[in-house]
Amino acid sequence: MFRIQPRVQGVTPELLELYQDISPSTIGHLTDFGFLHDLQPLFRPIRLLGNAVTVRIPHLDASAIRHAFEIAQPNDIIVVDMSGDDQRACWGEFVTYAALDKKIAGAIISGCVTDVRPITQLRFPIYSKGISALTTRSLQLEGEVNTPVSVSGVSIQPGDLIVGDDDGVFVINPLHAKEIGIIAKEKQHKEEQRRKELGYGELLTSHATTYDVTDN
Repeated sequence: MFRIQPRVQGVTPELLELYQDISPSTIGHLTDFGFLHDLQPLFRPIRLLGNAVTVRIPHLDASAIRHAFEIAQPNDIIVVDMSGDDQRACWGEFVTYAALDKKIAGAIISGCVTDVRPITQLRFPIYSKGISALTTRSLQLEGEVNTPVSVSGVSIQPGDLIVGDDDGVFVINPLHAKEIGIIAKEKQHKEEQRRKELGYGELLTSHATTYDVTDN
């Protein structure tokens, strides 16, 4: 049985603009709540920002992800609760193609992903617990879309704000996001001013230029 609830647009354009340059590490100075502590980005550099569409699958059957695609809109982020299965991969190359067709902004997986090379080449943002060659199936048994889910011990609601970069990913209730975002933006502004005062901005730029030249 599938339980498919209507999509929730919790994230406003104003919140997306506010959080455009806010780092999760800044948010982590302000709150302990909402950090997905055991997830890692599939590649770096990475950036993730958008509105959560939640999915819950029963271990082996990942069919509900396809159902989520039917109602997801551009810039949504698919959040998959795999019901405690951290060995199987529910997301791979062809799911990524389908997500790109829908202009989905990225995915958060409470288990594993597979087909790492093509996903990395496509630069599709994903956070997961790991990588696995063991995969789920499309069995059309059951699943849920846009219901409350749990990832890394964090309760995630449909329409929550997702903010991720190289340092990790935070989930924020939109009702509290403006307050946190304003404080975080001011903190980052003060940090930038301090870098300039101490000359660290130039140091960072020179090292970044050296790295680029060496890397090429």
